[in-house]
Amino acid sequence: MSSAATPKGERRRQALVASAAELLLEGGFDAVRHRAVATRADLPLASTTYYFDSLDDLIACAVELNGNADMEAMRARVAAVTQRRRGAESTVELLVELLLGDEEKRPESRERLISRYERFVACARHPALRDVQLRLRAQLDDLLTDALRRSGRTAPEGQLRRLVAMVDGAMITALGEYDPDPRGLARGMLLESIDVMAPPVV
Repeated sequence: MSSAATPKGERRRQALVASAAELLLEGGFDAVRHRAVATRADLPLASTTYYFDSLDDLIACAVELNGNADMEAMRARVAAVTQRRRGAESTVELLVELLLGDEEKRPESRERLISRYERFVACARHPALRDVQLRLRAQLDDLLTDALRRSGRTAPEGQLRRLVAMVDGAMITALGEYDPDPRGLARGMLLESIDVMAPPVV
């Protein structure tokens, strides 16, 4: 049994992933460096190369950890959504909350949003990240479909992708321009199209 496969080795590996995930949220991809991760995890510098094939491998694990945490939070929120027919405004509020987080936690969620959109761009360059993103995207589609179903609405896959792309585009623009109300921009765009792209079930 290799050291990496022992309980102690697995604990160290998970500590490194958790530390990298925290750094990713705090400072983006540039913040995730071998020394910074090892220092945060209180482990020797060499451990980052012992337990991971490369820095990209470690980053991919950190991205997946953060993404899974987001999915778990969204899954719990969707499970709490009552089954009833929702109008355009309440449906949009639900989608904005699911996609962009709880508005009462704006400072934390803003950093998570920045990290999310950095991840999207990074996926174009790193195959390992692309695989993680595809897995997370499939989960997101399922959760949004369920949320719309609970709201008495339906959206074919192509339309669902367009709804999410609309929000993504609004957020990239708003975050890049440091718009004080990025959610407001997303809400406005969704309100204009929700009844067409995710119409009520007749």
